[in-house]
Amino acid sequence: MAADVQGRHALIEVREVTKNFGPVTALDRLSFVVRPGLVTGFLGPNGAGKTTTMRVILGLDHPTAGTALVGGQRYQEITWPLHEVGSLLDANALHPGRRARAHLMSVAQSNGVGRRRVEEVLELTGLSTVADRRVRTYSLGMKQRLGIALALLGDPPVLVCDEPVSGLDAEGVVWARELFRSLAAQGRTVLVSSHLMSEMALTADHLVIIGRGRLLADTPIDRFVESNTRSDVLVRAPRAKELAELLRGRGASVRLETDGALAVTGLGSPQIGELAAEHGIALHELFSRHASLEQAYLDITADSVEYRAGRPAEPGKVT
Repeated sequence: MAADVQGRHALIEVREVTKNFGPVTALDRLSFVVRPGLVTGFLGPNGAGKTTTMRVILGLDHPTAGTALVGGQRYQEITWPLHEVGSLLDANALHPGRRARAHLMSVAQSNGVGRRRVEEVLELTGLSTVADRRVRTYSLGMKQRLGIALALLGDPPVLVCDEPVSGLDAEGVVWARELFRSLAAQGRTVLVSSHLMSEMALTADHLVIIGRGRLLADTPIDRFVESNTRSDVLVRAPRAKELAELLRGRGASVRLETDGALAVTGLGSPQIGELAAEHGIALHELFSRHASLEQAYLDITADSVEYRAGRPAEPGKVT
């Protein structure tokens, strides 16, 4: 698919949105903008309000206060929404008795989309050979592909997907990653939620992170990782105690790990190696450690987790 979206760029704007469900505040004056040309990862713990936010953007839930706009309009005001916003919120929200091609055709006809486009999205999502099977026979991954096909049916400049890689196999995850990045490269606006931090690190250009319905971060992914992760140098040496004192004398901070290694901040690997060499201290291991997107995410959302599981019992212990 190489659609021309020039002139169709559209922002997603969430402005001071509050959403209450009775006494529960799901969204609390939430504001952010999703811009074209980027894959924006939408992250947050379970119960953070991600799905509610997407439902508000798509006009499925009405905000208690504030507004959500796509291309400067509320979703309900868009004349042909399928041509402006493609969405996937629940891959299982399909009639199990329908055949995939027939379902796509019915949606296409109701939105002025031709048969050729139906065949294009079936080919794009890898469903052409199984398009005449009933949806009840589809795996979750196949349903995800069908949901993405539906989202792309109107060739929209804006795409909103909630957990689209859930249920996909390894090949499917790579395919989805490349698809979203290619759509963004065409100048489309792509908002994707996920709990897979390793995959989001490879897919997203920008992050919007929420917790308990509030904005925690709205930043390029590289800047987020750099500013929210702890980096250090791990050192293993037989004379660790002596080396630790030397390092502290050079102004470094040294923390003893549980396995006897030293975690050093304030000095880089070259300086540590040179100091050890000066004093004839052998090094068994020396490398810089940089925390992942997952660790940065866990750090920033630590106070926003609503469902915190207990730790498993130690082997051999019964309580």
